[in-house]
Amino acid sequence: MASPAADVTRLLVAWGHGDRGALDVLIPLVHRELRRLAHRYMAGERTGHTLQTTALVNEAYLRLVDCGQVRWQDRAHFFAVSANLMRRILVDFARSRNYQKRGGGARPITFDENLELDGPGSDLGALDDALNALATIDPRKSQVVEMKFFGGLTTDEIAEVLAVTPQTVRRDWRLARLWLWHELKRG
Repeated sequence: MASPAADVTRLLVAWGHGDRGALDVLIPLVHRELRRLAHRYMAGERTGHTLQTTALVNEAYLRLVDCGQVRWQDRAHFFAVSANLMRRILVDFARSRNYQKRGGGARPITFDENLELDGPGSDLGALDDALNALATIDPRKSQVVEMKFFGGLTTDEIAEVLAVTPQTVRRDWRLARLWLWHELKRG
């Protein structure tokens, strides 16, 4: 019997090759993880945010369906793309509401127990801007942050998606955190 991760990978590949039935089987398998990702994102949003976890999952699902041309590598690749989509949805939502103009009730952004950012520059829009700036300098480090911080992927999963070693992912994570910390404090 195949593992759940192997089932997800098999279904992703079938979906990527145009099998719409594979998507119908895939969604129930990944729904819990998509909700976990959405909940993780929403936990960093202000209290009373009008976008709810379910709405975020549904919007991500709609955008994923439109990504039918993606050649999915595996489960980790799927969740990395999902994390990116959720980040984009929340940033677009925040910018459309013009939240960052007034600070948006931004909560501190914590990269780990020892690195917490708070203040007016720590909202999702500022983090998105900083990540985009990092992506122009070092795209891989930006991807590591996105997958780990937003997507909740493990070091090994990130290494698999990026085709690098886990040591490289850990090094990129440390350097990217430091760079973002400085960028957000400066901005």
